[in-house]
Amino acid sequence: MSDHHNDHHDGHHHDHDDHAHGTVKSYTIGFVLSVILTAIPFWLVMNNVIASSLTAGLVLMGFAVVQIVVHMIYFLHMNTKSEGGWNMLSFIFTLVLLVIMLAGSIWVMHHLNTNMMPAMNHEVLDGINKRAQ
Repeated sequence: MSDHHNDHHDGHHHDHDDHAHGTVKSYTIGFVLSVILTAIPFWLVMNNVIASSLTAGLVLMGFAVVQIVVHMIYFLHMNTKSEGGWNMLSFIFTLVLLVIMLAGSIWVMHHLNTNMMPAMNHEVLDGINKRAQ
């Protein structure tokens, strides 16, 4: 049996992505974007920039999704051309799982908040404070 199948110089063209492992520039861009995509949400929360908790949560989830995409592109080197399209399929699968996890987490937290937290209004609190005095 010939061993020419394992020889990379057998005359067959192998399609390799020249930037499959990334460059210092691409890693630097990915790192800077990751730091920015972490710092902005941190600043938004610490300075209470967005008053509505629903809006703040959606904005923070948006930043999280963008950061995951940045990590997948710059650090995991996923694109539409590499690995014969399997990376794109992996990317789509990851996005589907991400949507399921985010939607499920929001649903569970909303359900817990609705069913576990007592209705706190000022009249109830005023009545409790008067009885305590």
